[in-house]
Amino acid sequence: MADVKSEPAQSFLRDEELRQAIELLFFAYRDFTAEPDAILAKWKFGRAHHRVIYFVGRHPQISVTELLGILKITKQSLSRVLGQLVRDAYIVQRPGLRDRRQRLLELTERGKELERQLSETQRALIARAYRAAGGGSVEGFRKVLLGMINEEDRRRFPRPLTGTGPR
Repeated sequence: MADVKSEPAQSFLRDEELRQAIELLFFAYRDFTAEPDAILAKWKFGRAHHRVIYFVGRHPQISVTELLGILKITKQSLSRVLGQLVRDAYIVQRPGLRDRRQRLLELTERGKELERQLSETQRALIARAYRAAGGGSVEGFRKVLLGMINEEDRRRFPRPLTGTGPR
């Protein structure tokens, strides 16, 4: 991570702006997760369940190994959450086609419905914020977020999406 003091003096890199950005991230995350947390609580699920459901829905047929790489959690932690989601019929796991030891994950219809409920308000919140900020802000925000994540994960987003602004 770059040392802010070694950077050329730029008004947007003052300590107060950086601290405000940290606070804004806290508040944004709180509001981003509030409604999904309430939905998850009805099933006695937590944010780990939400992450698994989201990424399995986003990447059908994702392997357990790939999911572990995205979530950066232990096998034991994933096993507990994934086991519950499989038992409760939100996710189905199948052996890989080439390697039968591989476990591929996919949402069931029940899982797709839960993922839709969890993500619906989050998509609406982001769309509203993008609309309020204006079209040019979408790419700027994307660049800021990309700058905050590690290089390995940054490669998951090779280029800006075109023509996919909020509707």
